[in-house]
Amino acid sequence: MLPAVFAGREDTGSEVWLRSVTFERGRNYLITAESGTGKSSLCSYIYGYRNDFSGALLHDGRDVNTLSVAEWCEARRRHIAYLPQELRLFPELTAMENILLKNQLTGFKTQAQIMQLLEELGIPEKADSPVARLSIGQQQRVAIVRTLCQPADFILLDEPVSHLDETNNRIVARLVTEEAQRQGASIIATSVGNNVLINVDEELKL
Repeated sequence: MLPAVFAGREDTGSEVWLRSVTFERGRNYLITAESGTGKSSLCSYIYGYRNDFSGALLHDGRDVNTLSVAEWCEARRRHIAYLPQELRLFPELTAMENILLKNQLTGFKTQAQIMQLLEELGIPEKADSPVARLSIGQQQRVAIVRTLCQPADFILLDEPVSHLDETNNRIVARLVTEEAQRQGASIIATSVGNNVLINVDEELKL
């Protein structure tokens, strides 16, 4: 597989592009990259936001280009939890309202469990604050809680700790790892520098 914008570049040096790569449920992966090498594109392909690539991408043996809109919606609701780099929070809504938008679709966490996650991440008092008033690091923690509010076979994290200090990095790593272990899920995390401190089974250079 290769992004369309990379067409003609056969010497990427990547361990992902133009290679056959398999992500297995229950194993953890770190994809390290330099800026501009397509890590957010890769996440968008896996999540079905984009299909401007050459080659094949299979989900459970099936070509993703054959999935219907309804099948993609079900995959995103039940099988792939995604934290995009740009977070995609609604600034006019509170932190809790942003989280509940996801949780109302999945019914996966109780409100008490959500508050416990916010507590562990040090921002319980921000639950009723509009996201627009939060720092970028606080917003990132809100988005991480939202990501954990669904069942998943794969937890896909695009630069999940880019705005967090080491203490919060470790907390995020623990919470995500615990959730993955409860579900028998795989973690796929990308990074251009500040790596999430999870134990990985395989590290790939993009």
